[in-house]
Amino acid sequence: MKPARRRLLRLFGCAAMALPAQFLAPPAALLGPRSAMAQEGFDAAQGQRIRGTIRAQLRAFARDDAEEAFYFAAPVIRRKFVTPARFMEMVRSAYAPIYRNREVEFRSLDASGAQPVQEVFLVGQDGRAVIALYRMERQPDGAWRISGVMLFEAPDQTS
Repeated sequence: MKPARRRLLRLFGCAAMALPAQFLAPPAALLGPRSAMAQEGFDAAQGQRIRGTIRAQLRAFARDDAEEAFYFAAPVIRRKFVTPARFMEMVRSAYAPIYRNREVEFRSLDASGAQPVQEVFLVGQDGRAVIALYRMERQPDGAWRISGVMLFEAPDQTS
């Protein structure tokens, strides 16, 4: 495993979910190989389920539905924040582009590690573009839950 990826995964613990994580590191360099979905046991359907979980949580945030948004958090996050209201307040204050956005674009999915990482380009209500790296955790019932998110300033998208 590349040293940059190891550092990212160490930082990606549940504590990362509670911190305003606007880093300037280039996300693409941290994700590792782009062909990881070909890994044994991980197929396109798993990727669709992961994106579906993230979409559902984004829709819950847009409706201010704290209960539903909290539902899509992994157990480690649920234990850390205890209540949907605390979780929602943390997202409002530290993850504004996730809480309210005007553009969402799913990009690469890295399934090479123990927990897949989905890259998502978002434009917040303030017009600021970010890259969100969602670390996903598969539950015993096969459902995917979000176990951490890191935000990075997006590279300039203008040409």
